[in-house]
Amino acid sequence: MVPRRSSRRLIAVASIIALFFLYHISSFSSHNRQWQPHFTTTTEVTPVLDENGEPAPFCPPLPGIEDVLVVMKTGVTESREKVPIHFNTTLRCVPNFVIYSDFEEEIEGVKIHDVLRDMDSSAKNNPDFDFYHRILKYGRKGLEQQDFADEANSALGKPNNPGWKLDKWKFLPMAQEALRHKPNAKWFVFIEADTYISWPTVMTWLARFDHTKPHYLGTETQIADVIFAHGGSGFVLSNPALQRASDEYTTREVELNQYTDHHWAGDCVLGKVLSDAGVNLHFTWPIIQNSNIGELDEFTIDFYRKPWCFIAVSLHHLSPTDIENLWKFEQKRWRDKNKRILLHGDLFREYISPEISSQPKRQNWNNMASDEQPFAKTFEDCRLICETEKSCVQFAFREDKCYTSHNPRLGNALGDATSGWIPSRIRDMTQKKGLCRKPDFGD
Repeated sequence: MVPRRSSRRLIAVASIIALFFLYHISSFSSHNRQWQPHFTTTTEVTPVLDENGEPAPFCPPLPGIEDVLVVMKTGVTESREKVPIHFNTTLRCVPNFVIYSDFEEEIEGVKIHDVLRDMDSSAKNNPDFDFYHRILKYGRKGLEQQDFADEANSALGKPNNPGWKLDKWKFLPMAQEALRHKPNAKWFVFIEADTYISWPTVMTWLARFDHTKPHYLGTETQIADVIFAHGGSGFVLSNPALQRASDEYTTREVELNQYTDHHWAGDCVLGKVLSDAGVNLHFTWPIIQNSNIGELDEFTIDFYRKPWCFIAVSLHHLSPTDIENLWKFEQKRWRDKNKRILLHGDLFREYISPEISSQPKRQNWNNMASDEQPFAKTFEDCRLICETEKSCVQFAFREDKCYTSHNPRLGNALGDATSGWIPSRIRDMTQKKGLCRKPDFGD
């Protein structure tokens, strides 16, 4: 028989051990917020309703997702505004992701890693790092109002924005750190905090490639003689391709840091390194997009591909609300119709066109109509000109000028503009395009 005092002592010790164990379990959970996918489809399970009576979010089957590492790049001036929406949308069904920034912190229990922490100290003497050193010393309290000031993108980016100037230095360290984070990943999908990814679409697409070979997939962009994948649109590297980039940076770190110093775009620097390593870009437009939902022209014939039947993997320059709306849109497609691949034609027919039809005249809105009509003096004049021209489907009156277009776009908010569409003509265009026999993967 155990004495009462010893029994109490054992109970106390056991309680402490239990609390310690529970604390570390909860701590581990909160610091490593990696949702385990719950693969259910609407053909098998009646949708579960949330507290508001709406269908609860679910994860569709995503074969191969366990072999993917999603790498999100962000910065201290935007992370708290733009990152959280992804935890319940684009990252919700992803078992492996990592977020890199210029400042280490936690956001909603998820660790944000400082990707510049282990860079060569001599590179950090560059004036571009003045902003970084200030934040490292003072934390978020060191942020100044000018750090949040935005400016329009120029031919040289945003040279007056300190966070933007620092951003170019993240790409090569990010390549190394991502490989260290999950060295056995078959694919590394790089996105930014304003990027939307359609996961069923991208996984179907990647299954067509051999992950054991060096692949570099992205929207083709060029600066001088370097062709590279545009970073904000999202890009994909196979394990062998990322390994080559990492090896190049390890071997030529001082040289490549100097190259970065004299350049202004980090995604271009990474593209140059990959090219030097023998990995050329696989062109993917319009599959991976640098446009937001309002800028898309799904009827364009001005480029080397017509978007309509191509798969739609990603969009860029999206607000948190845009990302949430697209996520809900895809959830509904999966739940109601078991549609797992998103085409550009689907995006227009099921998302953009209904938005246009719901409000065919919008004030404080620019639908990006571009053909100037010099004789229109009012919005009504502009509307009549468009109605008279049979191929015109939309019009906009901005800065006291009239513009019309033959291709419909949704557009975006703009204070000094009023936009209109002719939905019946847009429906005719859509019907003429018809349904696609099969997805175009750009092979």
